[in-house]
Formats: sequence, C-alpha cells, structure tokens
Amino acid sequence: MTLQDFMPILPEMVLLATAVAVLMVDTFLGDKRWLTWVGLVGVLLAGAATYWLALQPPADFQDMAASDAYTAFFRLVILVVTGLGLLMAMNWLEAHGEQQGEYNALLLLAAIGMTLMAAATHMLTLFVALELFSLCLYILAGFERERASSGEAALKYLLLGAFSSALFLYGIALVYAATGALTFAGIAQKASLSPLFLAGVGLLIVGFGFKVAAVPFHMWTPDVYQGAPTPVTAYMSVATKAAAFAAFVRLFVGTLGVEKSAWVPALAALAVLTMVVGNLAALSQHSLKRMLAYSSIAHAGYVLVGLAAANTTGTAAVLFYLLVYAFMNLGAFAVVIALERQGEGDVTLSQMRGLARTHPLLAAAMAIFMFSLTGVPPFAGFFGKLYLFQAAVQANLTWLAVIGVISSAVSAYYYLNVLVQIYMADPETPPTLAWRPVLGLATLVAVVFVVGIGLFPDFWLQLALGGMRVILG
Repeated sequence: MTLQDFMPILPEMVLLATAVAVLMVDTFLGDKRWLTWVGLVGVLLAGAATYWLALQPPADFQDMAASDAYTAFFRLVILVVTGLGLLMAMNWLEAHGEQQGEYNALLLLAAIGMTLMAAATHMLTLFVALELFSLCLYILAGFERERASSGEAALKYLLLGAFSSALFLYGIALVYAATGALTFAGIAQKASLSPLFLAGVGLLIVGFGFKVAAVPFHMWTPDVYQGAPTPVTAYMSVATKAAAFAAFVRLFVGTLGVEKSAWVPALAALAVLTMVVGNLAALSQHSLKRMLAYSSIAHAGYVLVGLAAANTTGTAAVLFYLLVYAFMNLGAFAVVIALERQGEGDVTLSQMRGLARTHPLLAAAMAIFMFSLTGVPPFAGFFGKLYLFQAAVQANLTWLAVIGVISSAVSAYYYLNVLVQIYMADPETPPTLAWRPVLGLATLVAVVFVVGIGLFPDFWLQLALGGMRVILG
C-alpha cells in the first residue's frame, strides 16, 4: 500500500492526528484554553480535505470505504456538528472542572467513527465504525462523574448498546451466510428473499433502529439524554442520527433496493410508531432535555418516512432533513446549556418563564428553533418535512404522509408551549445564564443556517440530490 491508497480516508486521518495533538497539548502545555481551538483547527482541516476529495473522481479504500459525493455530504454535516459541539462544550467544561483534553479527544474520535459509517461499503467497516463512536459516547455520557444520573446514563447506554450491537453483528453474519459477501456491492448482486437473508435484514433494522432511536428500540433515549452532560446530549442527538442514517440509506436504498418490497413495510411501520410515540410522550414532559429527547425520537420517525419511500425524492429529502435537523436541534440545546445551573444537569420549562423580558436575543433564538422543529414556514424545518412527505406521496404511501402531518401538528403543542413560557409567563426568578461568547457563536451559527436554509432551500436540496445520485446511480 502507498500513501495514495489512504487518500479516500484523508479526513479521518486528519481527525485522528488532531485527537492525538489535543492530548499532547493537554499533557505538555497544560493550557486548557488552547484545546478547543486545536480541535477546531483539525475539524477545519478535515473539512478542507473533504472538499478536496469531493472535487476528485470517486475512489475507495481497499473496497472498505468510499469517497464520493454522498460521503462528502455526510462528512461535512458531521464535521460541522463536531465543530459546534466543541464550541458548546468549551465553557461548560471550564465551569464544571472536567478534563477538557479527554473530552475533546473523545469527541474527535467519535467523529471518525461517524464519518466512517457514512463512507462504509463493507460490513466489517460498518461494524467497526459503529463500535468506535459508540464506545466514545458511552464514556462521554458518564463524563460528569460527580452526578449519579450521568453514570446511570452511561451504564444504560452501554448495556443496551452492547445488546443492539450483538444483534447487529448477528444480522451481518446471517446476511453473509445467505449471500457469501460482506461488501455492499457483493450483497446487492446476491440479495434474495430467502428466510436466512430476511432474518439478517431484520436484525440489521433492529441495530440501526437502536442508533436512530426508533420505536420500539428507543427505551434508552429519554434517560440517557436527560442524564448525560448537556453538550454530550446535544452532540449525540444530532451526530449519531446523521451517521446511522447515512449507513442506513446506503445499505438499504443503495444495496438492498432490489429487494425493497421485503423491508419497506417494516420501515413504514417503524416510522408510524416512532412519530406517534415520540410526539405523544413529549406532550407531558417538564424537563427540556427529556422533551427534546422524545422530540428526537419523533424526528427519527420523519426521516424514516423518506427512507421508506425509497425513491429519488425520499433519499434526497433524508439528506436534506438531517442537515436541517443538525442546526435546529443543536441550537435548541445551546439555549438549554445557557440556562443550565451548575450541579443540576437539567432545565425545566419553569426556568424558561419570562426569558423574553430578561434575555430577548436568547428568547428570539429559541423561538426560531422551536418554530423550525414544529415545521412552520419559512424556517428550514418546514421544507425538510415538506420534502419527506412529498416523497411518501410519490411512493404511494399517502397514508404515511398523512400520519406524519398529523404527528407534526401534535408536536406544535409542546414546542409552542415553550414559547408560551418564554413570552407570556412572568419570570419566577431572573435566570442566571452560563453565557459565554463561544456559546453565543454556536447559537448564532445555528440561527443563520436555520433561517438561511429556509429562505434558500433549493441550493441545499441540490447538494442533497448530488449525494443521492451516488446511491441510486
């Protein structure tokens, strides 16, 4: 192998070097202020490498991972989320006295696993990438060691994650037994409706369902999101979904599309359960983190609508929606971090009361994120849902689109209830914000993209269509 052979995974190599550099700076310089900026420089360099690879002809790394337009799209989404995640955690780590070097390095290593999932064209690459970022997130979920709920979150995530990984690996084994292939191209050539193959596909759906928090594989999500440190919850709620759906789409739509009659009904049923359960459970929540956890489950259901459509519009809509969801959900969590009181690890709706009177800019940002998550035009979330439901109608799944629209209408109750507390309720006590310029920068970036994508959705949809063409040829 030559250096040229490693070019398709250049962004991952840059991230790995950056993670090592962060640990070295932490060990030998001891100046914590530089750690986040070292990580951000690495993320920017990985982004530049991704852009450069996107300009080159498609290539692959030893038939294990592909460097193409589809991979580039998800690499950039995950890198942007990682950069914002580093900014959102910077002052939180200082305030809580946590180990910044280890945190930033684990976040960068998790990003490597996630980008490799998007690039994977081999079952073993997919599984190793899945375990790499999962292991990092298990540790990060329990990073706030002095708080018992953080340790509980890590333990629950580890136990259920290990169980789902075992089922996922068993699914890979059954698919290999049925087809004799581990590469996606080899599986596509020999895919059939044999019982062994269908059993393997079913177990793969279970494994992916756990990672995207689809019902009934969502049990871990509310407790882990509530117990984990808020910057970790923000990151995993977005990045994990993007990575898992990237592999989900490439494997099912691209590789197993010839046998989609076998899995489309199952995904449609999962979409219905996920949208309905997620939105109904969110109605009764008073904790913002727990509400956003159930909201995250519901949004996984919306994305499953596009995946179940398994057509050109649906695949592009999945990519578009994951991009949109990254900014509106990270922005909402940035506001939660600003309101979080040290030692409590949670923010309730009552703490949002009267926020517009004391911190109008922060309240306006939260309003934008809530409207976008609801699907109110002209914000980006509206167009994301519109494209997903259009895809379902085109695939003769109109009933699924109708359920999606009704579920989205239900979600308006708990999203807009946040705005009622912010703008119409009297403050109980003036909130003390954990507000720093870097957190404000992350919030501003999220606001700009949520509004910008909503005003100019066609440009971003064309980017998604470029990645989609790789999957559907």
